[in-house]
Amino acid sequence: MTGTVARSASDSTAADLTATEMLAAYRSGSLSPVEATRAVLERVERLDPRVNAFCLLDPDAALGAARDAQARWRRGEPCGLLDGVPVSIKDILLTAGWPTLRGSRTVDAAGPWTVDGPPVARLRAHGAVLFGKTTTPELAWKGVTDSPLTGITTNPWDPTRTAGGSSGGSAAAVALGMGPLSVGTDGGGSVRIPAAFTGITAHKPTYGRVPHHPASPFGTLAHVGPMARTAADAALLLDVISGADPRDPWALAPADPAAARLGGGVAGLRVAASPALGYVEVHPEVAAAFAAAVQTFVALGAIVSEADPGFADPVEPFEVLWFAGVAASIAHLPAAQRAVLDPGLVEIAEQGARSTALEYLAAMGVRNALGTRMGEFHTRYDLLLTPTLPIPAFEAGVEVPAGWPRERWTSWTPFTYPFNMTQQPAASVPCGFTAGGLPVGLQIVGPRHADGAVLAAAHAFQQATDWHQQLVRG
Repeated sequence: MTGTVARSASDSTAADLTATEMLAAYRSGSLSPVEATRAVLERVERLDPRVNAFCLLDPDAALGAARDAQARWRRGEPCGLLDGVPVSIKDILLTAGWPTLRGSRTVDAAGPWTVDGPPVARLRAHGAVLFGKTTTPELAWKGVTDSPLTGITTNPWDPTRTAGGSSGGSAAAVALGMGPLSVGTDGGGSVRIPAAFTGITAHKPTYGRVPHHPASPFGTLAHVGPMARTAADAALLLDVISGADPRDPWALAPADPAAARLGGGVAGLRVAASPALGYVEVHPEVAAAFAAAVQTFVALGAIVSEADPGFADPVEPFEVLWFAGVAASIAHLPAAQRAVLDPGLVEIAEQGARSTALEYLAAMGVRNALGTRMGEFHTRYDLLLTPTLPIPAFEAGVEVPAGWPRERWTSWTPFTYPFNMTQQPAASVPCGFTAGGLPVGLQIVGPRHADGAVLAAAHAFQQATDWHQQLVRG
């Protein structure tokens, strides 16, 4: 794997533990939150210069929180489900005491920054050790992670390649053991895209399962979701950050814990496998990894049929909705500030500003019809399997691969954005590698509100495979 970030075989520390493993070690007394946090901070110091996953680190605050957690564990009084576990936050979510710059030079770092967004507030309430913020493309507008403010975030498996985006910093961090958990956002694939490119697990919940404040300019396309190495960790994090919040009028009432569903397996489930959704050209190595993953579901007892949902590529209506959101997000900026924005962001904002209200409503009509079709589809199938992405990671610092026929990121993410339009839960789990050592992702989609079933299927797959256990090594 040419160019991989080197992690020696002897470099197996607390930073390599999952959150679930850390918590078990805290209970047994074999590891303390301070030791775990120091291991993570040391890993960040050593490896982050190679991938540029973090835009902010606060070791002093992290160690202070870890000491508090350590004292609680010693008293036998942990304060929540993640007490003492290091967690990073994508630099889109408000975090009191830290600036939320969103990858942009147009945001005033002076703040004030006094408010936690709902997921961050939940993490604090559960004792999580917040230690830093991860990189994002400017205003989270695209499926790769580079910005005028923070530069390029690269792939741990090959730093000449992209980590994906827009939660690319979070994905690169988790893949390298720079914290077992991170919270990302997903408006068109933004936790699933980088998860697939970096070999981690990520889950886009049913819309409203995780409350969000302030409201995203991308409206109800934008979800907040957990990023981890395993489905078990993703379920744990989802349970922490889920639930109603008065600041989010779209937030759903509390649901049954996803972590409690993990042992359910997939035996007897009706599973549709769609290698191409009927319209996607898929790289041969991705197709082969997907086919092998489908056979794992067969071996686990699922009733698998090859079936497409039967919709046409909704890229044009998605772009109407997405580009209008970008236009809204920069509408307040004067010309001098627009001049320092990512040029690609400015281009799609200008396109979005030209959309009429009728065009926007027509795109919403397509979205509604797509949701109806998927609702009917899931009366016949409990789950849908697809590749997460049709291609492996490509060169870092560009929006599309060299020689690609289209110029926008949506042209190589056809498996992800449809399920933002339908608001369904969808997870990406690693399911193989290319001959060049680049990870491949499997997407598991469920009907609305079936987050527990999606994560249970992801967990069952991971119990039967070891792709999620592969570490980046030289």
